[in-house]
Amino acid sequence: MNFSLTEEQTALKDSIGKFLERDYTFDDRWKVIRSPEGWSRAHWNKLAEIGLMALPVAEADGGLGGGGVDTMVVMEQIGKGLVLEPYLGCVVLPAALIKAAGSEAQRTSLSEGLASGETLYAFAHTEPGQRYERASVALAATPNGDGYVLSGKKISVLGGDCADVLIVSAKVPGDAEASLFLVPANAAGVTRHAYPMQDAQRGADIEFANVTVGADALLGTRGKAQAAIDYALDVACAALCAEAVGAMTELQKITIEYLKTRKQFGRALGTNQALQHRAVDMLMHVEMSRSMALEAATAVDNPDAAARAKAISGAKTTINQACRFVGQNAVQLHGGIGVTHELNTSHYFKRLTMISVTFGDSDWHLARYGDALLAAA
Repeated sequence: MNFSLTEEQTALKDSIGKFLERDYTFDDRWKVIRSPEGWSRAHWNKLAEIGLMALPVAEADGGLGGGGVDTMVVMEQIGKGLVLEPYLGCVVLPAALIKAAGSEAQRTSLSEGLASGETLYAFAHTEPGQRYERASVALAATPNGDGYVLSGKKISVLGGDCADVLIVSAKVPGDAEASLFLVPANAAGVTRHAYPMQDAQRGADIEFANVTVGADALLGTRGKAQAAIDYALDVACAALCAEAVGAMTELQKITIEYLKTRKQFGRALGTNQALQHRAVDMLMHVEMSRSMALEAATAVDNPDAAARAKAISGAKTTINQACRFVGQNAVQLHGGIGVTHELNTSHYFKRLTMISVTFGDSDWHLARYGDALLAAA
């Protein structure tokens, strides 16, 4: 198998790298964190100009038709730059949902705003007490004439603070599976409680109090959304794996530079053989994670849902563990300064920690991987 990037993928990687180097320094990022929105619309527009919003949208729907490896290239760079803009929550996840669940007409109409970056979508799925179980949906969608009335609460919605349209999972009484509904974020009865998370990313808890939507708000087929939900969350997990690789790569690089320059008792810390071994162990975890992220990115395009689930949960389990190892060792090798806001080390550690518990922690994905092995036996 050829693991080399194509010319187009290399050009995309270089374009994002130049943007990060020019417009996304550590000081620039601090300014964005301190802004009321917590992300930059100007940065969002620049990412759209590069083509990032159109990348996961199929060519037939007006996008660039990128696959799992293309998304991996983007997310690895996003991880290196600790990008705050809600690309995962407002592009990767919604694009996968629309692709998997939407009718041909819906894919065409919804993808236009998504591909241009003008319309922000967010997937409202997680509920209180749900943990990581994907099929456990309590938010009710009660039939009302030709439409539905939505009542319930969603939590930890990535990009939910800034989304224009919410893609909401809800259960119609009597249906075996959940359905997906398109709900304007400013609809009557929708209340958003936005907040910054530990890693400076933004999220929101959203309440739906008797929100009335029409029949045209239904995305895809009623009561048949579970396969699309599983697919979209697998796509998101693969993207997170790639982002983690980017963040770990940069964090390991920063740590090596610190060991080479920081002196103690007249000699660089990096001359200590025990610390060299720690740095090598960090590198081993990064490179192992890179291989697993590539496997997950390749699995995204696998039409076999069981094989996809097994590969992505295997990758997420391994990379979650690597996030903890690399993050903790980077902080320890930096000493006390490693946990301060003034040093970017702590920012990478926080993001890696959040990645490791997003859309499934190590225990959940390990159990899912085990179930896949048992099913195949």
